[in-house]
Amino acid sequence: MRSLEVFADVACPFAHIGLGRFTAFRRQRGLSEPILRVRAWPLELVNGKALDGPSLAPKVDAIRTDVAPELFAGFDPLRFPATSLPAMASEAAAYRVGLHAGEAFSLSVRRALFDDGRDVSDDAVLRRLREHHGIPEPTPADEAAVTADLAEGLQRGVDGSPHFFTPDGDFYCPSLAIDHDDEGYEVSFDTAGFQRFVDVVFR
Repeated sequence: MRSLEVFADVACPFAHIGLGRFTAFRRQRGLSEPILRVRAWPLELVNGKALDGPSLAPKVDAIRTDVAPELFAGFDPLRFPATSLPAMASEAAAYRVGLHAGEAFSLSVRRALFDDGRDVSDDAVLRRLREHHGIPEPTPADEAAVTADLAEGLQRGVDGSPHFFTPDGDFYCPSLAIDHDDEGYEVSFDTAGFQRFVDVVFR
């Protein structure tokens, strides 16, 4: 079974778009592979502080305005999770079950956060998501996998979330063009960049 490796944070809105765009394209092509193998890229450890709702709000607003008005309906900057580490440990547990289970959980936990407004740092929320997908409770090894992924990502030159790795090159956030100035964010769908990415993946 062919897989596509991507480093991403559960709490990253750009990753929510990127993973969704990829799986939608794959589905439109009538294909079942490659399956996403999502590795943890914990931005709160990379940056020394967790992502927070008020800081993410301008990015989410720009995405909703220019790229995906149908997404992020449940995003509430005042109720954003204080950490995404437990969600990524559950993600690691999902991949212990298998690639399909891991990808399904990875997409589901992001929808729960951004589209349904659920607190994915809450044990009860994560437990229900795991039960829905048949995922076991995370072990200390799953928690350690998050920091192990970070160490490997640093060695491999991960630029941010999401960063895809293919046998023929790597692509940082290939589905979006992001501009930022003092007045805020402009986000658009990077048609050319995404096409280059999928041409490599599906050649």
